[in-house]
Amino acid sequence: MPARPLPDEALHLIAAVQDALAERLDAQADVQERPLFGSHAFMVNGKLCLAVKGDNLLVRLPPDQHEAIAETPGLHELDPRGGMAGYFWVTPAAYATRAQWRHWIDAALAYNPSAKATRPRGKTAPGIPPSPPGRGPG
Repeated sequence: MPARPLPDEALHLIAAVQDALAERLDAQADVQERPLFGSHAFMVNGKLCLAVKGDNLLVRLPPDQHEAIAETPGLHELDPRGGMAGYFWVTPAAYATRAQWRHWIDAALAYNPSAKATRPRGKTAPGIPPSPPGRGPG
């Protein structure tokens, strides 16, 4: 079955994120876009930084500030059970003004250099042998 076309609000939001990243990052930054869990994700230097799903903007922020950030009106935790600290969906009401928009983009980009990269499945770090099938590390 072919992929469904993206709604107009998602296309506009994706274009806005692309513009914001182009304005804020230098030419050496590695920005990749890809589908991820039903969203359009923006990987910055190999780490999930931002994503778009419908008219919501996903931001990745410092996990140690999760509790305080979660109180912000217009934000929803990615995982309400608490398994994804630092990941938030920002609703249109919370990025409606230019100042709000800049805040969320800048906050996600500020955290990105210290964010942990997720190792692609099936790959191991140099010098670490892969785990036997059916067994995790260690």
